[in-house]
Amino acid sequence: MSDDTTNHRTTTERDEPVSSFAKSMFAGELPDELVFPFPRLGRDESRKVHGLIDSAHEFLDEAYDPALVEQERWVGDHIIKGLGERGLLGLYVSPEYGGQGLSQTGYCRVMEEFGGYDATLSVVMGVHQSIGMKPIHMFGTEEQKARFLPDLAAGRKLAAFGLTEPNAGSDAYHVETYAERQADGSFLLNGEKRWIGNGSKDVVCVFARCENGHVALIVEKGMDGFEAPHRFDTLGLLGNDLRKLTFNNVRVPKENVLGEPGDGFRIAMSTLNNGRMSLGTGVVGGTKALIKQAIEHTTRREQFGMPLADFELVEDKVGWMVSYLYGLESLAYLTTGLVDAGVPDYSVESAMSKVAATEFNWYAVNRVFQLMGGEAYMADSSISKTLRDTRIFPIFEGANDVLRAFIALSGMKTVAGEFEELRSINLSDPIGSIGTLAEFVRGRVSRRLRPASLETAHPKLEKQADAVANQTKQLRGAVETLLRTHGKDVQFRQRQQKRIADAACDIYAQVATISRTTALFEDQGVEASGQERYIASSFCDRAAHRVGTQLRLVERNDDEQMHSIARLAYNRGGYSPRLH
Repeated sequence: MSDDTTNHRTTTERDEPVSSFAKSMFAGELPDELVFPFPRLGRDESRKVHGLIDSAHEFLDEAYDPALVEQERWVGDHIIKGLGERGLLGLYVSPEYGGQGLSQTGYCRVMEEFGGYDATLSVVMGVHQSIGMKPIHMFGTEEQKARFLPDLAAGRKLAAFGLTEPNAGSDAYHVETYAERQADGSFLLNGEKRWIGNGSKDVVCVFARCENGHVALIVEKGMDGFEAPHRFDTLGLLGNDLRKLTFNNVRVPKENVLGEPGDGFRIAMSTLNNGRMSLGTGVVGGTKALIKQAIEHTTRREQFGMPLADFELVEDKVGWMVSYLYGLESLAYLTTGLVDAGVPDYSVESAMSKVAATEFNWYAVNRVFQLMGGEAYMADSSISKTLRDTRIFPIFEGANDVLRAFIALSGMKTVAGEFEELRSINLSDPIGSIGTLAEFVRGRVSRRLRPASLETAHPKLEKQADAVANQTKQLRGAVETLLRTHGKDVQFRQRQQKRIADAACDIYAQVATISRTTALFEDQGVEASGQERYIASSFCDRAAHRVGTQLRLVERNDDEQMHSIARLAYNRGGYSPRLH
């Protein structure tokens, strides 16, 4: 297949630098110069990050009470003030504007600690920094940055992100809130947003339709016609101020327009694409806390004359969480490293990080819940709170089903562009119609021609590296098969998209794990890293098995039966088989 594939690539493509690791992976290539060596913080930034983490723990251990947060339904203004005073609310903001100036990796490393502390606190911090003030940081003018960022970085004000509406969730392109441009350059804003975290606070980046597409507007508390009249009651995250926002002829001055009118959707999607990474690392922190909780319980509690921890099915759950977390942590920080290295397109990797993290976290919570038995089912148990808090993670900042479609179709578009008979397939439209990511699937990935191999992997990881190379070739083959079989109708084959996306996520996670473990071997030696070698090989072997299963199902599955069964249930209004 490699010879045929080569014939379809142009000389221009061979000469261009790689712009996306994941998209190249779909095409059967592994540009390992992007993922080796495994990214790490510089010495000075590492010291700063550890100092910030220590400061956060010192303050939160004394001042933060998760039970009180639930009772009072807010993390507390004193918590916001204290975190702001310690420099924890402007982590990536330039020191010029009162921030810490951290890299993406440094920022996400601190956010991991919030995730391990309390999900509600993590979400409030994420709404403020990862998506709320991020559009101003990424797209604001110097005047806008100087006007807003110092107060936001200091915690004197909190930020929110206003995108979701009653009729526009995953399909955010079709928001109905409308902004009409006035003669003086201001906009008159009308409409409604819902489920907006930090919604009653100070600064909201609002996205609305306008005459030439979408516009991003900085709306401030106190503007005439802007209200947050209703707070939503939720299953979990009870301390999160989740609001309905209404705009009734709100006049937003031209000084509060982000970017150019027409750029609003691109700004919203760029923000979410960047912000998802801190959700992934927050889940890493949360899962570390879960594992610790599981070990404390199972080593303390005895049944049938022995600690729960000594039973094989308990070991299986704990071992699975540790092994999977190692792979997930590797994936998350490889992705932040790509951003810090200036790789221009990390959209697919960011989506993979969010999907993999939140799916794993939900299964991990369920396993720890099972290990804690009846105690977990009590309303005041900590794991009961975790169960309620984290169920939303696979839904917000891009529902996982939508992100899987994005991952798969982005990869398919990369391959389709190489074949004359497939170039007319438009895989941008389906993303625009089902999700929030149309902007990121436009344009072809640039890369250099190379075989599928991880030549930089440590020799002791040769087995895993060879397996990844083989899986990458199989992924390429599966994508070609789907494109040739279904043509443009592949956009509607969501069962197949899920298989391709899940396989790609597991391949990328193996690459990240191999890169991380290679760096560890080179730093400490193989013998001194025996534990990590064992964990890494376990994760990679299991992930390889999952990849094989998903790719086999591309050609041998029961999709038609599932389609018929579902349609029968729709027609009959439920389950209807008869007993005789």
